[in-house]
Amino acid sequence: MDRKQFFESLRNPSTLDQVAVNEVDETLQKQGEINGNIGLQRRTNTGISAYKGSFGKSELMHLLRRTLFGVKISDYNLYKGKTLEQVVDALLNVSTTLPNPPVNNYGNLVKDPNVPYGSTWVNAALDPAVEQYRKGSVKSWFWGQLATQSPDIQAKMVLFWHNHFAIQFLEIPDSRACYVYTKVLYTHALGNLKDLTRAVTIDPAMLFYLNGRLNTKKAPDENYARELQELFTLGKGPNSKFTEDDVKAMARVLTGWSINPLTNPFSTAFVSVNHDSSDKQFSSFYGNTVIKGQTGINAGNTELDDLLTMIFKVDEVALFLCRKLYEYFVYYEIDDTVEANVIVPLAKVFRDSGYSIKAVLKTLLMSEHFFDSWNRACVIKDPLTQQVGFCREMELKFPASNDYFLLYQMYQMGMYFGELTQLNLGDPPNVAGWPAWYQKPLFHRSWINSDTLPKRNQFTDYLLFIGHKVGSFTLIADVWIFTKQLSNPSQADDLIAECVSHLLPMTISAAQTATLKEILLPGGIPDYNWSDEYRSATDPSDPNHTTAKSTATVKIQYLIKSIMNLSEYQLS
Repeated sequence: MDRKQFFESLRNPSTLDQVAVNEVDETLQKQGEINGNIGLQRRTNTGISAYKGSFGKSELMHLLRRTLFGVKISDYNLYKGKTLEQVVDALLNVSTTLPNPPVNNYGNLVKDPNVPYGSTWVNAALDPAVEQYRKGSVKSWFWGQLATQSPDIQAKMVLFWHNHFAIQFLEIPDSRACYVYTKVLYTHALGNLKDLTRAVTIDPAMLFYLNGRLNTKKAPDENYARELQELFTLGKGPNSKFTEDDVKAMARVLTGWSINPLTNPFSTAFVSVNHDSSDKQFSSFYGNTVIKGQTGINAGNTELDDLLTMIFKVDEVALFLCRKLYEYFVYYEIDDTVEANVIVPLAKVFRDSGYSIKAVLKTLLMSEHFFDSWNRACVIKDPLTQQVGFCREMELKFPASNDYFLLYQMYQMGMYFGELTQLNLGDPPNVAGWPAWYQKPLFHRSWINSDTLPKRNQFTDYLLFIGHKVGSFTLIADVWIFTKQLSNPSQADDLIAECVSHLLPMTISAAQTATLKEILLPGGIPDYNWSDEYRSATDPSDPNHTTAKSTATVKIQYLIKSIMNLSEYQLS
């Protein structure tokens, strides 16, 4: 199949693909039964006490699969032999240096008079003639940051906050503001939740997206005030008892914040004459707090600080955010036992730490509950974890960082597949984020259907066998990079066992293993045949080297393909 035929096939899913979807569900069901949870009913009483069990390969890989986009063998080797606390501390120790900004990668398609090819446009003047290219640039760049992440939790947290404080790049008229929004997420990803909420509240992209720029004392706009409570801090649960009058009062607190379109990039502005300087009375849910009206250039900052102090005094804030972190890193379902044993005490840790994101994550990721057998191999990977994860697992070699057009073309391919499989980075469906992270009863199951599952498999197949070619460059998986890092790849049984243990979050059956072995040793030929073939394939001086390498490469490609096409590969 050539590239044109391949991309045509993406538009025409087979009617048999529902069978594959059912296999994923059956695998989830099987894992529930293995863990003693027939019918996927939770049966665990573990809590947030520190995990005291063994911390071997299985536990380390579980931790890395949940905190990284795919696990390189080098990631595993980096952390192997360390204690649980040492690993968690390292995962949470993220760089304070922001990624290099997106650049003009489109200079060979259209001239940008203000930005030379290869230079960043994030501080250049707005230019409607090239805005669509810049928007494509920032979206592709965003995907690339995940694909080239450091072996720590930062990238996974940036996606979490992008889903939580969701905006749609498509709705923002200035791509520079989209970049500034991502900077906010990177800067505060593991910082203080209150500081992050403040930064997002007056972020130019958010001020545009939820109409904060239109909120004035003469025409209060309640959009952001409502979402700040319903989606960003308190949720819509039965204990989030703020009132419509609270929404109105909160909107008045936030009047006057606007955007200065004359700066490069857009910046936040506070226009004091548009601010409601009267006192704002809140309900008993907020302790009947009165936020004193302020005047002058600092009125907006003062009242915003008072507002956030009031909101963060409510216990439900910590509970709501802990539930979302739990659903993202552990499991989508929170029953009464999990609420009592995990969420409530975890929320206390959150509050007691002054809303330190790092502190609450450390407690969760080191907890006995996180390592409970029930909570392993039970979550369907989101599309980015599956697709970016593949690129990292196979250690795909992207173009040189100064080959801007080619590099961004490869990132754009990743964006394309993410959009095909329901995760269009930068453009969640709405302000609530992606349904798989909030919509009952399906939650994570909504990532998988008869259209998206085959496209997930086609992504890995495409980069294993065809590759994404632009000009003279082809992005394709070199399976030898992965294979040669394994401890004993010349032995068929060891090669299969190591591939399975690294690429899959659970064991597979003897029948599945036998099917995989047939790829390396067709017709049941003796094991030494693979050993001989592997030796010849990896020894350039061997007279059969060229032929052996060709046949061994195809066998390893099909071995990895077969593992990644298993329903188990869709789980984390």
